Amino acid sequence: MKIDSVSLRPSITSRNDPTIEATVRVKGGYEAVATAPAGASTGEFEALHLPKGGAQAAIKAFRVGKLIGADASDLKLVSDLLKEVDGTNNFSSIGAATAFAVSVASAAAEAKARSIPLFRLLDGSARLLPFPLGNVLGGGKHAGNGSPDIQEFLVSSVGASDPWMAINGNINVHRQVRKLLEKRDPQFAGGKGDEGAWAPNLKDEEALEIVRNAVDATSKELGFKIIMGVDLASSTFYSNGIYDYRRKGKKLNTEEQLAYVEKIAKMYDLQYIEDPFDEQDFESFADLTKGLSNVLVVGDDIFVTNVSRLKKGIDKRAANAVILKVNQVGTLYDALEFSRLAREGHMGVVTSHRSGDTPEGYLAHIAVGSSSILMKSGVAGGERTAKLMELDKIAKFDKGLKMVKVVV
Repeated sequence: MKIDSVSLRPSITSRNDPTIEATVRVKGGYEAVATAPAGASTGEFEALHLPKGGAQAAIKAFRVGKLIGADASDLKLVSDLLKEVDGTNNFSSIGAATAFAVSVASAAAEAKARSIPLFRLLDGSARLLPFPLGNVLGGGKHAGNGSPDIQEFLVSSVGASDPWMAINGNINVHRQVRKLLEKRDPQFAGGKGDEGAWAPNLKDEEALEIVRNAVDATSKELGFKIIMGVDLASSTFYSNGIYDYRRKGKKLNTEEQLAYVEKIAKMYDLQYIEDPFDEQDFESFADLTKGLSNVLVVGDDIFVTNVSRLKKGIDKRAANAVILKVNQVGTLYDALEFSRLAREGHMGVVTSHRSGDTPEGYLAHIAVGSSSILMKSGVAGGERTAKLMELDKIAKFDKGLKMVKVVV
């Protein structure tokens, strides 16, 4: 359907960061609304979330006339027009938030017009459902002072037979983590970080031990496999060749960082490791990927949903899985091209939320439509559960969809 109207307005994320909401209407009166998320630990090579001057400057720079009459079903055309409107190579004029909101709302409006779910518009042959991956204990930029240096301690119920079972498996680990934290510290006040994960006053190894125990206890109780992982977000505490773990008072060079990550992977049976090195260090990523079998070594800041950086990563075998965040690159089409290239390069795709997110369920459709193996969507909080409930709705809508096989 042709786009009849596009309107933008300022909005906020779950962390009260400024962002953009777009409303797109297509021929026939079908309308959809999408709001862009925003990250805290952002990669150096991401598209710019908002230009100088914020949401109002982005809206002022947006020339709506370019999109009127465009075919909303043509995701590439919408992407190209947004780039033309912006006129820069990183959306520094209208902001990646605008590109995200308009491109997602356009596709969602087209899906409504066709009376199909959005994931079917993105990939008519989609047959697999990803497992939800959630943050149960947090530190780094997502939590306060005194929390662990490692940014996220993650779990995924990959032994579950459907999304509802997997969602509840992760929830049970989240609850068990709190019980163990209260047992360790009766004064724990139940503080949470940006993504709804518990934010205790602990060192990394103490946090790893608690989550490992929570995973083991929950897996035994529920009778299916739950894997544990971490997102180190290493670029956030790396400078001039040194990884500065301030909470535990240690500084590691690159070789020591490699040895440390390998050590905790084996000691705590980590099967998912995200951003273990600085975003420029393709070589160390490759060394870790080669050295750890049956572990998902996942690149986020190193790739930032950017095709040219991914090509370099594939050539160097710098990871075996990638994070997909639409707002990192701006448009839905470019994110889907990134996922296609990743799969062709034999890398698993992990579609991810942002620490500052919105209460919309589009992430689940993007995860299914991009053949993702995992959907990183948190465990607690309305903006997180919106994605989880949408994934469950998708599974119930189309009984032919099956859970993907996560090989770790």
